[in-house]
Amino acid sequence: MTPVVIDAGALIAIERGADLMRVYLTLAGKGEVKLFTSSAVIARAWRGGARQARLARFLESGLAEEVPLGNAASRRIGALAALTGGTDVVDGHVALIADDQGARVVTSDPGDLARWGVPRSSLVKT
Repeated sequence: MTPVVIDAGALIAIERGADLMRVYLTLAGKGEVKLFTSSAVIARAWRGGARQARLARFLESGLAEEVPLGNAASRRIGALAALTGGTDVVDGHVALIADDQGARVVTSDPGDLARWGVPRSSLVKT
């Protein structure tokens, strides 16, 4: 099973019904990919209400593992920020999850995650 981390841009793409994200959701449903995201990513993208019906269904589907931003992760993000010069904690958490899982990252801004050390070859643009 191939691990894939999705960032806020990818969650927004799910809400918009983007073809690429439909493919990833189908693959996850078949057990061919394992989706991960950060609690901080969800906080960045979630606004609630009827306008986010697709996203709400996805978040309730169990197709993605939501990784919490806890004590150990926050310290690792801080140390990584010192090495990379990164400042966006949410992107830092996505980078950590990708590293921990050996995963690709689906993102709307590959440059942001590349700054955190995610190899460009592991980045997929939404």
